[in-house]
Amino acid sequence: MADVARILGDSGISIEAVIQKEPPEGEEKVAVILLTRRVREKQMNAAIAQIEALDTIEGAVTRIRVEHLGSE
Repeated sequence: MADVARILGDSGISIEAVIQKEPPEGEEKVAVILLTRRVREKQMNAAIAQIEALDTIEGAVTRIRVEHLGSE
């Protein structure tokens, strides 16, 4: 998780929230959900490429865009 946070920070991406639940019994892998502040597509693409290259990350990163309605 520290490497992911470092990559996001180095990319100028602020983390708004993190959700990480305990893995099921007998499992070692766990999904982590990150909600970030608004970020440019190019910054996020570069950060995701670096995160997916980490030895501690298994599989591809799934990105879901969140749109805030109203003023911001």
